Amino acid sequence: MPDEHPTILVIDDDEAHADVTAEVLDRANKGYECVIVHHGEAAQRLLMQQKFDVVLCDLKLPDIDGIRLLEIIKERSADTEVIIMTGYGSVERAVEALQKGAFSFLEKPLHKDSLRNQVAKALERKQMVAANRELKKLVDERFGFEGLIGNSPAMKAVFDRIRQVAPTDARVLITGPNGSGKDLVARAIHHNSKRSDAPFVAFNCGAITGDLLQSELFGHVRGAFTGADKERKGKFEFASGGTLFLDEIGEMPTEAQVKLLRMLETREVTRLGANESVKVDVRLISATNKNLEEEVRAGRFREDLFFRLKVVQIDMPPLKARGSDILLLAETFLRELAKQYDKPVRAMAQEVQNALLAHDWPGNVRELRNVMEEMVVLAAGEILTVDSLPANLKGKAGKVAPIIASADIPAGENIYKALVGTTMSQIEEQMIRATLKAYKGNREKTADTLGIGERTLYRKLKEYGLS
Repeated sequence: MPDEHPTILVIDDDEAHADVTAEVLDRANKGYECVIVHHGEAAQRLLMQQKFDVVLCDLKLPDIDGIRLLEIIKERSADTEVIIMTGYGSVERAVEALQKGAFSFLEKPLHKDSLRNQVAKALERKQMVAANRELKKLVDERFGFEGLIGNSPAMKAVFDRIRQVAPTDARVLITGPNGSGKDLVARAIHHNSKRSDAPFVAFNCGAITGDLLQSELFGHVRGAFTGADKERKGKFEFASGGTLFLDEIGEMPTEAQVKLLRMLETREVTRLGANESVKVDVRLISATNKNLEEEVRAGRFREDLFFRLKVVQIDMPPLKARGSDILLLAETFLRELAKQYDKPVRAMAQEVQNALLAHDWPGNVRELRNVMEEMVVLAAGEILTVDSLPANLKGKAGKVAPIIASADIPAGENIYKALVGTTMSQIEEQMIRATLKAYKGNREKTADTLGIGERTLYRKLKEYGLS
């Protein structure tokens, strides 16, 4: 919602011009609250006390260059829009001001319409940026982070954990079955951390073994082993300043576990074949599909390393435990894949949705995406029908699936709260289907009960593949 009284700071050593500027804005009758200062030092003191929506700053001030003051303003309040004013206009200075973050550049004497127009546009952009930030926050709160999507209680718990742990440097252990999205959790933690501008390096501990694994992680010097013909940095050095994600940590050999434990204790790595160690600053996130406590009891994983890695644990649920997230993910994949393959597909028939909800998804989200990709690639029309389903899912198409799976309804919540996360089109389709069934296919009574015209009902039936 726009501010009722936008605040504007005018910084101009020409007192008469500053007064006229403020008066022109006052007379625009937009509720602007204008404050005037005549020196850079006074402006800086004021900016430490309060924030302004827009600053009109003279390029040439007696005590500071306007471009430098622009930089200071943006450092202290990145959301504040700055308009540079000058009687000494030049293309070079205008370009410099815009590169430093100025909203626009006005030449003195200011034309009142141009001034009002630029201030209005600056406020509009500020409000748009704020709205976009709020929208992203709401989307994150409802549907997750980056590639993580979900609105089930299980995923809400995951999102809460991510929000709590991301701003810290705490080590995180992510557990869950293959294909559940553990790598996406790791990326979400990194991208929402203070290390987000630094590298995110991922490494699969189960991909290679022996000296090669240690070389990948810790690096090596020339001649450290057969084939080591030149010095090489390891993943820890590459990730220094950022985040290292060790996937399938449960597959790491014991010898490498010892070196990893030493690194966590000393924050130093020693390349294979080297005598000197190298300091590294890395946040470590690890993931596994194994029960590491059982691995510890079996002697396959070091207990001291386990406790070092598990400062905070995040458990990713299997897809079958996420209820209506299945359809939320399926529709997201459908849109992405239809665009990727240039297909006109835009919806799924109810039987397809029933089959998706009835399947156990042993391969989790990865399996669901593969199924959706196959259906989209082979789709012949706008609606995915039973014929689009893979053979192992066709037998499940006749099962009636509730709009909201019982797993999605926490104790004490009513059906209206439980509908959160279900699209309006899904609710509409199932309401039409249920009403049509109640009236044994009588379209006139169905349309009348739903409060829509028969022509609208016919269109909806065709749209949802119910005709």
